Amino acid sequence: MKAESSNTSRLIHRTIIWALCALILGVLWMYISRAPSTLNMSVGPPPSPKEGFSAPDFTLELLDGGQITLSGLRGQPVVLNLWTTWCGPCREEMPAIEKVYRDYKDLGLVVIGLNLTSQDSEESVAAFVQELGLSFPIALDRDGSVSNRYQLLGLPTTFFIDREGVIRSMVVGGPMSEALIQSKVKNLLSENP
Repeated sequence: MKAESSNTSRLIHRTIIWALCALILGVLWMYISRAPSTLNMSVGPPPSPKEGFSAPDFTLELLDGGQITLSGLRGQPVVLNLWTTWCGPCREEMPAIEKVYRDYKDLGLVVIGLNLTSQDSEESVAAFVQELGLSFPIALDRDGSVSNRYQLLGLPTTFFIDREGVIRSMVVGGPMSEALIQSKVKNLLSENP
């Protein structure tokens, strides 16, 4: 009887060991064959803003106080002009942008003059705005993070963004004529709200 009990005990012991081995191998197999985590994958730079895609969102302080958030302007067409005071073409096209803004702001048009303050000074920006009599909001990109997100190829760069936050047109370089700006703004305004 003692031998029988010893054999039964060994059989139970072997069964437990085999079950534990199978369990450990199963867990190991699940770990090895799992799908890679997207959190651990290295992520490259965000895609550069393109026509037909959403404009990268941002929140920036304004020259005259307060803040502006691009996504908070959904429902309104937006002209986003990235510029500096030392850029000749930026200076040349600013009166045309101001004129179009004044002509269409009552129809819901929003213009944001996004100054690359990381390459400029707030004093120069304030003097520039005063000199040209600009009435649209001037956003300050003090650390260059927004201009980096928009992957600028040149100054000025202007994005024409529809009511849904989608870039409909982009103009790199300048100066843009009043007629060109007006044409692009009319296209934005003609889209159904």
